[in-house]
Amino acid sequence: MTTRIYKVIELIGTSQVSWEDAAKNAVDIASKSLSDLRIVEINKLDMQVEDGKVVMYRARINVSFQYEPREAWDYKTDFSIEKK
Repeated sequence: MTTRIYKVIELIGTSQVSWEDAAKNAVDIASKSLSDLRIVEINKLDMQVEDGKVVMYRARINVSFQYEPREAWDYKTDFSIEKK
């Protein structure tokens, strides 16, 4: 069995529709740059209010994803500059 390590980060998602949509937006955007998302915990829900009206829902979430140390990265790309 392979040992896996997971990292947890905090994100804040926003939506003009609902808290659920705010959390979903954060996960959707995070999944574009983080691989192997696993668990999302909702830590805090709040709203932005202007002139007595709710204008934004915010969801503060913890997202866990599989951690890959630098040594595991693929270094096949050569970034050296060719001399002319």
